[in-house]
Amino acid sequence: MKKRTIALTLAMLTMVSAVGCGKSESGNTAKGGNESASGPVEIEFWYGLGGTLGETMEEMIVAFNESQDEIVVKGVVQSSYEETSKMLQAAIASGEVPACYLGSHIDSTTFAEKGVLEYMDDYIAADPEFDKDDIIEAFMDYCRDSEGYVYSLPVWGTTQVVYYRKDMFEEVGLDPDEVFATWQNVADAARTLQEHYKTEEPNFFGFEPMSGPDCLVDIACSNAGTIVSEDEKTVTFNSDAFVEAMESARKWINEEKIMGIHFGGDGWEYWYKTIDDVMQGRAGGYIGSSGDQGDLDFDIIAAHVQPGFNDNPPKPYVDPITAAIVKKAPDVEKQAAFKFLTYLNKVGTKNFSMSAGYVPVRSSVKEDEEYKAYLEKNPQALVPIEQAELGRRKWHDITGGDVMTALSDACDLIEIENVPAKEALDDAAVIAQQALDEYWANQE
Repeated sequence: MKKRTIALTLAMLTMVSAVGCGKSESGNTAKGGNESASGPVEIEFWYGLGGTLGETMEEMIVAFNESQDEIVVKGVVQSSYEETSKMLQAAIASGEVPACYLGSHIDSTTFAEKGVLEYMDDYIAADPEFDKDDIIEAFMDYCRDSEGYVYSLPVWGTTQVVYYRKDMFEEVGLDPDEVFATWQNVADAARTLQEHYKTEEPNFFGFEPMSGPDCLVDIACSNAGTIVSEDEKTVTFNSDAFVEAMESARKWINEEKIMGIHFGGDGWEYWYKTIDDVMQGRAGGYIGSSGDQGDLDFDIIAAHVQPGFNDNPPKPYVDPITAAIVKKAPDVEKQAAFKFLTYLNKVGTKNFSMSAGYVPVRSSVKEDEEYKAYLEKNPQALVPIEQAELGRRKWHDITGGDVMTALSDACDLIEIENVPAKEALDDAAVIAQQALDEYWANQE
């Protein structure tokens, strides 16, 4: 992970004044260096990015600092979102906090529930150019509490889409739109591809779903399955719809062996092995992140929206990486942080999309001339944008992760250990239901 601290250039200008804090009361803690009216406001922004994303963030910080002379953002890099979350918890406990940070929407929701984030509604209302309606609802929905108050802003979005070898599809006469209409069609195509290419590559798989719960749950939700009931009191991931979808995946992977998965290893090793299989001709396609596009060769690869299951439409998850303001920061830093986070939400989202293939969170980006030119040269970037319009919101596990851990363990049993889906899901549902019951008992 490359770590770089953006150099600070101090200029003698008027300090930005603060506005109200929205839903919550201000919880400012004084910090030295920002109480004088003789210079720009300096703020710390924490984020856990590396590679292309890290370089793009560094460029965004420099560009913002050069675009105005009232605020200087100092980027502080951690190794991951998880490290940012852990360090932020420690900083909040000590009282020495950054003004803002970038992290997963799950962390932001958890921090908001604990009352440590600044609500942004008053800031948004005071900015006539913010245009909240321009933010794609599928992403903004992750950034509000149950009463509709805003505690974070989406910076970019992600979803898992299909990538496939267009040269292989052409060679065996497969129509991608027909193949990726349903998962049943994908299985038929996988059989055709394997039969054709297994003489050249004995370990060839027609298709590779990405291992882990995300892909399997997408398949099940695309069969009209749900994880819990609408009132969140009953586990439903062992329903007939869920079982049917996951049992199909188990058979394709473990019995027919027309599909394959990688799992285990260090970090993202399994992910890149999956990509390598497709790039090097050992598989006809795979399910991967919209952010994989920087690692793929689109002379031979193409992208497509995920399939549905049976006659049901696709319901892949769509979620954002979010940025938030820390409530304990001084008021003047919180106001400055909102301006910087607005910049990331408006300008940065386009740059992250073009550099890494993620989904821009604002609808207006598609009308930007630079972005239009980018899409003309990179039509695959349109696929995750299209999928964002039909995707579903990931369920926020109200038990603190117990339900999703049980489901994730069941997914491993199904796709790795070849345990029948009904058995694995029924056993996991017992554990998950107990966690749900305990959660609701504690609310009474």
